[in-house]
Amino acid sequence: MSATTRRDRRPAEGSPVARVCVDVPLPHLDRPFDYLVPETLDADARPGVRVKVRFAGQLVDGWLLERAAESDHPKLAYLEKVVSPVPVLSPEVARLARAVADRYAGSLADVLRLAVPPRHARAEKSATAADTPAEAAEPVEPAVDPRGWRDYPAGPALLRALADGRAPRAVWSALPGEDWAERYADAVAATVAGGRGAVVVVADGRDLDRLGTALTAVLGAGRHACLTAAAGPSRRYRAFLAARRGEVPVVVGTRAAMFAPVERLGLVAVWDDGDDLHSEPRAPYPHAREVLLTRAQLAGAAALVGGFARTAEGQLLVETGWAREVVADRATVRARMPAMAPTGDDPQLARDPGAASARLPSLAWTTARDALRADLPVLVQVPRRGYLPSVACADCRAPARCPHCAGPLGLPSAQGTPACRWCGRVAAAYACPECGGRRLRASVTGARRTAEEMGRAFPGVPVRTSGREEVLATVPGGAGLVIATPGAEPVAEGGYGAVLLLDSWALLTRADLRAGEEALRRWLTAAALARPGAAGGRVVVVADGALAPVQALLRWDAAWFAARELAERRELGFPPAVRMASVTGAAEAVADLLAGAGLPDDAEILGPVPADDGRERMLVRVPRARAADLAGALHAAAGQRSARKAADPVRLQVDPLSLF
Repeated sequence: MSATTRRDRRPAEGSPVARVCVDVPLPHLDRPFDYLVPETLDADARPGVRVKVRFAGQLVDGWLLERAAESDHPKLAYLEKVVSPVPVLSPEVARLARAVADRYAGSLADVLRLAVPPRHARAEKSATAADTPAEAAEPVEPAVDPRGWRDYPAGPALLRALADGRAPRAVWSALPGEDWAERYADAVAATVAGGRGAVVVVADGRDLDRLGTALTAVLGAGRHACLTAAAGPSRRYRAFLAARRGEVPVVVGTRAAMFAPVERLGLVAVWDDGDDLHSEPRAPYPHAREVLLTRAQLAGAAALVGGFARTAEGQLLVETGWAREVVADRATVRARMPAMAPTGDDPQLARDPGAASARLPSLAWTTARDALRADLPVLVQVPRRGYLPSVACADCRAPARCPHCAGPLGLPSAQGTPACRWCGRVAAAYACPECGGRRLRASVTGARRTAEEMGRAFPGVPVRTSGREEVLATVPGGAGLVIATPGAEPVAEGGYGAVLLLDSWALLTRADLRAGEEALRRWLTAAALARPGAAGGRVVVVADGALAPVQALLRWDAAWFAARELAERRELGFPPAVRMASVTGAAEAVADLLAGAGLPDDAEILGPVPADDGRERMLVRVPRARAADLAGALHAAAGQRSARKAADPVRLQVDPLSLF
C-alpha cells in the first residue's frame, strides 16, 4: 500500500496520466477521469489496480483503467493512493464491463462493483506470500474423452472443436437422467487440453458442488477455482486472485463468476439459464447468460448454454444461427425417457368426475405405492413452501385476508394461528367479513402440509422434506418419500422410482410471461431425477395432457416448446423477439425521464401499470436492431436527471425477467 504527500509532488515520467473510473453511482459521471500519477506511485499505478482519488472534495475509490502520455485537460489532480499493487481488473474484463454497462443502460462503476469482489487484505497478503512456492508440480493435461457426449450426434464434434482451439457455440438439451456435471467437465477438459481456460456459471451452491466434484475427477485437484458469494469474503477473494494470476485455468461459480478473470479464455458456459438466480438483483441488473454470451463475442471464445429445458432466448440463438443446437435423436430420447403420464388422461376420471379435483389423484397414488413396494424412493414436487400459505373461509370459500393490510392469511402449522404473509400480524380472532364464519380451509397447500398428508397415506414410510429451511443434496436409494419445492429436489442414489408433480395450476396460472416456460423447466428438472428408461421410473404430472407445457414434458421435447414460445412472443412483440426496458419510479419522475430521453423513432411506450410502494412502471419496446439506441437514450436521460440532482430515483431495467 503506498501513498503520496501533498508537498513536492512531481508527475511520473513516460505516461504520467492515469485514466480512472471513479466509484460514484451517478449516471452523468459515467466516464473516465484523468489524474496525474506522482513519481512515487509510478511503479504501483498499473492498469487494473484499485486507487483512491480526490473527487468533488472527497476521497473516493476508483479503478485505474489505463496510463496515457497526455490529457486534454490542462490542470489535473494527483492520485492520492494506490490501494494495492495487485491489478485486480484485467483488460478483458474491463472491456466486458463497459459492454455490459452499455447493454443494460448502466454505469461502468456499477458493473465493476459486480465484477471485482471487495478487497480482503489478509487474503491478499497470504496469496502474495505464496506466490513463489518451493516446488510446483507440472500439471497433467486431461485426455479428451467424448463419453456421454456420444449420445448427441454433434457432441463429439463439439469436444474436438474445443480441443483444437476453435470457438463453437452450442445450445445443449440434456437427455433424461443425464449427468450434466460430467458433460460440462468433459467440455472444460477439452478446452484445457487445447491450452485455454474456461468459465462456467451455475445457479446455486448444490449445482456448484456437483460440478466441482466432476471437474476434480477430470482435471485433478487444484485446477479450478470456485467463485461464489456464499464462500465468504476471504475465500472468495483468494479464489479470485488465483484466477487473476493465472494459477488455475478454470473458474466455476454462481453468477458472481460471470466476470471471473481467466487467462486465454476459450469457453464460457452456463447451466440451466432459465433459473431466475442467474439474474443479478443489483444495478444494472445483468443476466449471467447475456454477460457470458457478450464475453464470448468479445473474446472470441466458445459458448455453451445447456439445460434440461430450453429458454426462448436459447431458441433465438439457434434460429438466428448464432449457435448450433446439440440434441439427441428421438430414438435415443425415447429410450432414455421414464414413463410419463398426466392425470388428465386417467380412466378413473370417466368413472368418478370428482377425482379431477383431488390433489393426489388415483394414478399418482398408485404410482407412488408401486415404487415404494419396489423399495424405490418417490419424489413429490410441490410449488409452494410452508404449511398452508393461503387459506379461505370454510363456509363461503372467500379468501382469508388480513384486516390490517389485506394481505393473504396463512397457517404455519396444524395448530398454528393464522398470520398475514405481508405484514406478519397474527389474526387469532379472524372472522370472515362476507359471512362471519370463523372456520378456515386450505386454499393453497405447502410442502410441509403435503409431507403430513403423504405420511398418513403411506404409514411407516420415511418422509423427508427439502426446501427453503433445509435443502438436501442427496437421499438414499431405498423406499422413502421426498417432498421438495422446485429447485430443492435432491439426487437419489440410482434415481427415483416415481416422480409426482403436484399442483401444476400454481405454476401454469402465474401472471407471468414465462409461466409456461418456467413450469416446464421445473418439471423437466424433477423428471430428470427419475430412473431412466421406460422400465425405470415413472413421472406423473397432475395436469391436463392437452396443455402445451405438459405435451412438451410427455415427449421430452423442450426445443419444440421453446420454438413455439418464441414464435408467440415474436407475434405479440415480447422479449426476446424485441428489446424491452422498464422504467419504474414515482409517476412524475418516470414521466420526466421519458420526456428527456431521445428514444428511437420506432420506440413504443406501454403503460403505466402499478408497481410496488405506490410507484408506477412504464415499458419501452424497440426492435432488437435498435437495442443499443434504446439503452443509450435511457442512460443519457438518467444522466440528465442526476446532473440536475432530481430528487426521486428511477430504476432502469433492460429486458427484465418479469414484465407484469
